[in-house]
Amino acid sequence: MSDMNDDFGDEPSDGTFTDEELGTGLLEEELRQAAAILDPVPAGLRQIAVDAFALHDLEARVAELTFDSLVDAIPVRGETDPPRMLTFRADEVTVDVEVTADGLIGQVLPPGPARIEVLSGPLAHARLTADDMGRFTGGAPPTGPFALRLRTGREVVVTEWLRA
Repeated sequence: MSDMNDDFGDEPSDGTFTDEELGTGLLEEELRQAAAILDPVPAGLRQIAVDAFALHDLEARVAELTFDSLVDAIPVRGETDPPRMLTFRADEVTVDVEVTADGLIGQVLPPGPARIEVLSGPLAHARLTADDMGRFTGGAPPTGPFALRLRTGREVVVTEWLRA
């Protein structure tokens, strides 16, 4: 039993690392890199993790996709790159979004100020602000999977995840 106590020491740590602890950190990083190459996380599992992270706000309500122009709209002849129109609903809150090559344009209904985050997995989130009429714009279109998190007063609404 005394050997066990000797391994941990009785003195408090002063915040510095020993050579042994630094070597363990380097080994841990090498093992992490090897696992990423030899046994990568499956795409489906990664998506589930990203979705779960987006819902880390327990008070957030999920807004369902009720309209997607890729699925629900009739194609317009001659239009080569039409904007993607999306509508999300969570109870009385509606979010209309237009995704173009130039970015996002949208409106929150009922109209009112809101803070909006464009979620895109583990990357930094774009932060947008809706004016008093609920209108917002974003300068860059999302790439890859994305969702929106809206904060309107005390309410938090998170949209479903979509691929841009």
